[in-house]
Amino acid sequence: MADIHHHHNNPTTITTTTTSSLIQKLQSHAPNSTALIGYLTFFISAAFLLLLAGLTVTTTVLGLIFLSPMIIISIPIWFPIVAVIFLSVAGFLSICVFGVAVVGGSSWVYKYLRGMNPPGSGRVDYARSRISDTASHVKDYAREFGLHTKMKDAAPGA
Repeated sequence: MADIHHHHNNPTTITTTTTSSLIQKLQSHAPNSTALIGYLTFFISAAFLLLLAGLTVTTTVLGLIFLSPMIIISIPIWFPIVAVIFLSVAGFLSICVFGVAVVGGSSWVYKYLRGMNPPGSGRVDYARSRISDTASHVKDYAREFGLHTKMKDAAPGA
């Protein structure tokens, strides 16, 4: 209780102690020169990119404002041309992609049939064995209940 009265009677001691501990905390959390350069570089880069984004948006809006009458007047001329070019390029690219898919699939099937074990062949073998086992169980179940004579053999090799 004497300590409380002692600090209470002398306000300069409390202020000095609080200020010095605050300064020590700030100094312990202050970034070093490398981190400060990093932060400065980050903020300068971010500001520059923000400026470029603003200039891009401004230029786009002004371009649309000034060029929209010309676009509206000339759309019957260039729209069919652009549509034909777009459809031609899209068709060509889709044919190329489907061709690559067919070549890849054919290569995989060739390797699988030659026994070269391409990626995923283990899953195909597992699925084939599960289907064969299921067909065999269904065949045995049908034979057990006398349905075999009435139905064709669903899995002749099973």
